[in-house]
Amino acid sequence: MSQKQSRIITHNPRFDYLPSTDRYVSRKPEAAYRFNVIGTGVNGQEHIRVTEFEGRGTIHGVYDPNPGSVQAAVSILRQSGREPVVYDSLEAACSDPAVDGLIISTPNYSHIDVIPVAARSGKHILLEKPMATTVADAYAILQLSREYPAVFQIGLQYRYKSIFRESIAEVLERKSVGGVRKIAIQEHRIPFLDKVGQWNKFSRYSGGTLVEKCCHYFDLLNHFACSRPVEVYATGSQAVNFIDFTHEGASSDILDNANVLVTYANGVMASFDLCMFAPMFYEELVVCGDDGRLKAWEKKDFISSDALACGIEINPGENRPARYITPHYMKHIEEAGHSGATFIEHLNFIENIEGRATSTADVDDGFWSVVVGAAAELSVRKHRIVRIDELLESCSVDM
Repeated sequence: MSQKQSRIITHNPRFDYLPSTDRYVSRKPEAAYRFNVIGTGVNGQEHIRVTEFEGRGTIHGVYDPNPGSVQAAVSILRQSGREPVVYDSLEAACSDPAVDGLIISTPNYSHIDVIPVAARSGKHILLEKPMATTVADAYAILQLSREYPAVFQIGLQYRYKSIFRESIAEVLERKSVGGVRKIAIQEHRIPFLDKVGQWNKFSRYSGGTLVEKCCHYFDLLNHFACSRPVEVYATGSQAVNFIDFTHEGASSDILDNANVLVTYANGVMASFDLCMFAPMFYEELVVCGDDGRLKAWEKKDFISSDALACGIEINPGENRPARYITPHYMKHIEEAGHSGATFIEHLNFIENIEGRATSTADVDDGFWSVVVGAAAELSVRKHRIVRIDELLESCSVDM
């Protein structure tokens, strides 16, 4: 899409009366890539909307064993006058020669079975987080990706939320706080939502809350620390959510609150505070360096108020001026999904396909986010510090 064009204009139905010969500023770009979406639940449907909105790619077809999920995906595409291919098997969806790439958003536990089939195609892959539910499975996917001939991107897209993207720029590019020494992230939010089969209520399917939900935040901790984790200590419990919940005779066992401490090889200390029974969505990041402090936050608390929804404070001490900023994407980008992050993730997926460097999460990033989450889950169960080298050795991982 050229600089003379804008998605807010090209997708505005007010201009649909114009013949194609008279559309310049409002001309939609020709899609250069065709993708299939494997898994069309809530996440898959967001990927469909964002792919179509981004414009350089289009959704060719969908596959999901749940008919309701397929119908929802087809309805979204029909709103754009498109009739997608609906495949009757995973193999058919992955191997179609008409398709350039695969967007995989199936349940966490299925990734270890889906990826070998998808990888045989040699097509570009965007795999939703977490890449696997166990360290061993994540390592198997990592090994498979080592010589992969196409893009293999992991959907750790929180690094593209506006507050985190600007914080990364301030801390790692502009060095606004000097050398990083301490990192803290907090998430307070409502409980997990419903899924088909309610798989996210059970650790054996999701990997546990600290893998399923929190791998995003562990990816951010790893990214800011610029180092590998060496020790993890965590406490947590199932205090409020789903205590009486059962599905097919099994009781829910997922954590709804936790505190996690991570020590990195370069001496950086990091912490993560989770509460999933708060009546809001609230995220906070604090990075302390040897030359200043950054605090970033974002909230949606269901309260009628004119209060700011997000902000970043940069305080570099006595030597430079402090700053306060309120980063946002344009409204139509924010509304494209996950406060704009999924849209930026898709922008970069296309950039990666076209050979331009981006900072999207790769399979190594995905692996280490699972490692920290799995170590934290183990620490909660065992009530002890978990050394990463011992965890990797126990999983036959040679790093």
